[in-house]
Amino acid sequence: MDELPIGRRVAYWRGRRKMSQQVFADRLGKSKSWVDKVERGVRRLDKFSVLYEIADILQVDVQLLLGRDPERRTDALNCIDQVEVQEIRAALERYDSISAYFDAAPCPPPLDDMRKAVNHAWLTYQYARYGVLTRALPKLLRDAQAADAAYRGDQAPVAAHLLGQVYQIASSVLRKLGENELAWLAADRALAVSQRAGDPLLAGIATTRVGGALLALGRARPALELTVNIAQRLAPSTSADLRPGQLSVYGMLLLQGAMAAARLGDSATVNDLLDGADEAARLLGGDDNQYWTCFGPTNVLLHRAAAAVELGEGGRAVEADEQIVPDNFNALLPERRAHHLLDLARGFAQVGDLASAGETLLKGDRLAPSEIRCRPIAHEVMSDVLRRTRGAPPSPIAELAEHMGVGI
Repeated sequence: MDELPIGRRVAYWRGRRKMSQQVFADRLGKSKSWVDKVERGVRRLDKFSVLYEIADILQVDVQLLLGRDPERRTDALNCIDQVEVQEIRAALERYDSISAYFDAAPCPPPLDDMRKAVNHAWLTYQYARYGVLTRALPKLLRDAQAADAAYRGDQAPVAAHLLGQVYQIASSVLRKLGENELAWLAADRALAVSQRAGDPLLAGIATTRVGGALLALGRARPALELTVNIAQRLAPSTSADLRPGQLSVYGMLLLQGAMAAARLGDSATVNDLLDGADEAARLLGGDDNQYWTCFGPTNVLLHRAAAAVELGEGGRAVEADEQIVPDNFNALLPERRAHHLLDLARGFAQVGDLASAGETLLKGDRLAPSEIRCRPIAHEVMSDVLRRTRGAPPSPIAELAEHMGVGI
């Protein structure tokens, strides 16, 4: 995009922010005609004060508008920026496998090195270090794609398995950060590659990523139908099916289906799916991290709270939280705990307990700043808390809002 005139860059980022010319003009204090002329290159944009104001409204580094590489800011290390988004997009747009079909395969990284890198990426995600992960993802995607394209024979399923995991990691973090279309693309790729890996459980957990991406895009019905359909295919029917991996993947499919049903307002289906997941967790015997799921009795309770919030029943979410054993909760990895605290903050806000909602956001921020400061849903909760709080908010809340970029 460097070769584009500055007006075209403004139009591009305005479109990415889903902002009409009129809305953009209103926020800028200009006329719609002025914006249109700038974007068409009829009017020059040569005042730095205006450029910085435009960059602020579009939430991009001003250097991007100038066609230069943006300066890295130390205060933004926990969040994704548009440079990472474009690099991840470029990596997802590669088609090494079809190129290797016609030409000699590229020199791939050793599979042992890839396995270590993928495991590290999973842990980086589960520790909610999203900025670190998004900066590492483009290279990890390229390496995993090269390995999948190059390895043959017995090594081919191993390489496909690793690439399927990398696509799942990409989908998960992109959905967290509000890049839902890219999250869907990565999840869809994960599902396709997982089938080549010959691992039904990897394909099953990839299905939860597709369901999550569909849900983020407002496609709750397809998300519900997909996850329940695959859950039924993986449902334990014999003692041989009671392996921890199968129970975990099956349970996560039910939990993802419950979240989709909650978005549809179908409380009966929500309860049925949560009860099924609870039974799988009981058979599992405790919290585990098979296939990087963190599935178990505690995660089921976390999803009971999350589903209640989606149904608009914040009081039930608070009740579900009270059933969680603190030691079991504290044993979960930071992403799961901070995600739950964000859901709980939403529940408190629904019942009008704004003080508890704000305090819960603070707890989540202390545990995993990226989960609170970088997620669009967290910004919505903070905005709600600030809007409905009478008088000035407590200073810790005001400070966190400032760090998040949420106006008071």
